[in-house]
Amino acid sequence: MTTEGVWMSPSGNKVFIPLENNPEVFTGLVHDLGVSPELGFYDVYSLDEPALLAMVPRPVHSLIFITPAPMYSAVRKEDGLVWWAAEREAQSDFKLTYDKSGEDEPVTWFLQTIGNTCGLIALLHSVANGEAKKYIQEGSLLDRLIKEGNPLKPKDRADVLYNSEELEKVFMKSAKKGDTSAPQADEACGYHFLAFTKGKDGHLWELEGCCDGPIDRGALPEDADLLSDEALDKGVRRFLKHANGNLEFSIVALATRGEE
Repeated sequence: MTTEGVWMSPSGNKVFIPLENNPEVFTGLVHDLGVSPELGFYDVYSLDEPALLAMVPRPVHSLIFITPAPMYSAVRKEDGLVWWAAEREAQSDFKLTYDKSGEDEPVTWFLQTIGNTCGLIALLHSVANGEAKKYIQEGSLLDRLIKEGNPLKPKDRADVLYNSEELEKVFMKSAKKGDTSAPQADEACGYHFLAFTKGKDGHLWELEGCCDGPIDRGALPEDADLLSDEALDKGVRRFLKHANGNLEFSIVALATRGEE
C-alpha cells in the first residue's frame, strides 16, 4: 500500500514530498527516526559574528549546507568532480564507481535513489556518522536501517531505504509540518543538500547522495568540531567564496542540545 504523499514518477521511480529546510522539522524527524532528544538542529546565522555563533550549542557534530546550483557547480569544477546524478541521467550505462561498505568506510554514505530526498539523505548522513551516531537509540528505525545497510554495497544499501515503508511514513509525518505548505512530490527543488561530518579517520567528509561517493576534505584536529574554523575553511567556506552576493543558502548545525 502506497503511503500518502509518495508519488511514482513516469519512469516508475519513487518520489517523496520535499522536506522543508527548517531546524524544527529536521529535529522532529531525526527524533522520530530514533535519535536521542539530546541532539537537535540549529540555524547558523553567521560564520563570523561571535554573538550569532554563540547561539549554536557546542559541540557541533555535523553541518547541513543548502546551496544553490552556481555555488555548488563552481566548487565541483574546482575539484574536477561531476554531479553524479547529471551523469546518470545523461548516460544510461553510467556506473557508480564508489563501492565500499562496512568497516572499509570511514563514513557511512547513502546513494539517493528516491526522488526529492536530498534533505532526508543529508539528515541521515549527519546522524549516521561521527559522534552523532552514538545518540542513535538501540532498536529504533534508524538503528535498524543502518545495521541492515552498513554491510551492503551502495546500491543495495540504497534499496534498504527505498523499500522501507516505515521510513516513508515517518518521513511524511515531518514533510507535512513546517511554516510553509508542503509542495507536491513532482515539484522541482533546485538546491543541493550537503552534509559535513567527521569520519572515523578524523577527516572532514562531505556527503551528498547524488555524488559518486563521499568526498574527503582533509584531516581535522582531534578537538575540532564542525563549526571550528578548520572545518569551515575545508568545507562550507569553499562554497561561500563563490556566492557573488547570492544569499540563497543556509547552514544548519546538528549539536548536543543545551538548556532549552
